[in-house]
Amino acid sequence: MTPSTPYNLQHLLLLDIETVPQYQHFEELPEEWKALWADKISKTMPENFSAAEWYPHRAGIMAEFGKIICISTGFFYYDKANRLCFRIKSYHHADEKKLLSEFAQKLESFHQSIPGFHFAGHNIKEFDIPYISRRFLINELPLPGFMQFSGKKPWETNMIDTMQLWKFGDFKNYTSLKLLAACLGIETPKDDMDGSQVKDVYYVEKNMDRIVTYCRKDVVTVAQIILRFLNQPLLPPANIFIAD
Repeated sequence: MTPSTPYNLQHLLLLDIETVPQYQHFEELPEEWKALWADKISKTMPENFSAAEWYPHRAGIMAEFGKIICISTGFFYYDKANRLCFRIKSYHHADEKKLLSEFAQKLESFHQSIPGFHFAGHNIKEFDIPYISRRFLINELPLPGFMQFSGKKPWETNMIDTMQLWKFGDFKNYTSLKLLAACLGIETPKDDMDGSQVKDVYYVEKNMDRIVTYCRKDVVTVAQIILRFLNQPLLPPANIFIAD
């Protein structure tokens, strides 16, 4: 870390999550939850949609009605030749509670190695971290102490959010990961899917490997964006590794 670098790359744990609705179809929800869904989206649903029609479009991004199916993490390190490298590990399981338990073990291990680590990702302050935290509680799992952000001021949280960095103080601006990467000249893989297709790949195709690959690529893209923010060279493919 140089004096001009605001954070140590080796103290970052990058992450990205993929989520889907808890049920494939609105009709599968218990009657009470159908009513709760209708109430939840009553003020934001477009006029030309019914509650049932809007369910597959929005349920997956709401922690009360969705679930996490994949979490990919990544971290920077220097190898014996002093080359900057990046290692990715993904967690996925049909049982969300087991998935979150495995992820919690990873967090604890990383915390033991680097007590002052920071989470890093794109829009993690408003989506990934709150979503994970809510699903921990819904699954009756203890929330790790280093994820206890309630009541903390923005500068007191251990999060590096590339979307927030790109805002430069503009609270109204939203920029997608894909757009930010393009702006910074970072090539992203030409995938045959996007976030809106994850639920169909999960429920219809039942192709978890495809979802994991998609999630991993987002983590790599965030890693490259962080390097661009620090005015450092991008990672070559040979320096990116996937853990079993």
